[in-house]
Amino acid sequence: MSSQSEIDTTVPHSARIWNFLLGGTDNYPVDRQAGEGIFAVFPGMVAMARQSRRMLRRVVRHLAGEAGVRQFLDIGTGLPTMDNTHEIAQRLAPASRIVYVDNDPLVLTHARKLLTSTPEGATDYIEADVRDPGAILTEAARTLDYDEPVALMLMGILGLVGDYDQARSIVDRLMAALPSGSYLAVYDGTDADPAYTEAIRTYNSVSGAVPYIPRTQEQIAGYFEGLELLEPGVVPVTRWRPDPGQEDVPEVSCSGGLARKP
Repeated sequence: MSSQSEIDTTVPHSARIWNFLLGGTDNYPVDRQAGEGIFAVFPGMVAMARQSRRMLRRVVRHLAGEAGVRQFLDIGTGLPTMDNTHEIAQRLAPASRIVYVDNDPLVLTHARKLLTSTPEGATDYIEADVRDPGAILTEAARTLDYDEPVALMLMGILGLVGDYDQARSIVDRLMAALPSGSYLAVYDGTDADPAYTEAIRTYNSVSGAVPYIPRTQEQIAGYFEGLELLEPGVVPVTRWRPDPGQEDVPEVSCSGGLARKP
């Protein structure tokens, strides 16, 4: 598990940059500069951030509603915004238990203040790195019962693991600890749009933050190997069960899906 006693405001952090792109205020000049650099090369980044967040909401609604899931492990959650995982889940099922994981101390500070739970449920926060699944599973066990289904959410985080085989291994280790009936939800940036790919290349070269690696849609589909992929499969986030009136929203260079562990 990683821990930092102070927030480093001289180096941009992905969670704070994402917060800036979503229109939030929990970021520093270095994060805004990095975000503006991406936006200058790829103006569609804001739309991608917002459409990705909308897919997260639809996924959680399905899991807490139709699928009946009552436990969520949300890794790489980022800074709290509107309609966080626990808020969506507990509106539908107040007894839902949610564990958030991130490695930014600013996220930890805000999470402690804002990520409150219903009396019936539970919400916890772990400061840890996605590259240490063992520590995450150990800490999350304080809140989650691994004898009951858990929804593992890796939304926009696996691109920060530079080696694809390592990313696959992390997913496999996490899912191996969860029982039958659990779910895996993933989305990540893809290399489908050259303008987006160039923006990320520039960001990686100049920002000083942990590099982000867009992958092919086929590679993202690889995370779900051995699981039962739900319809419509791995698709651009705008195409994953869009809400009424959102069916014709332009595609973005970010794809994901949801699958059940048999």
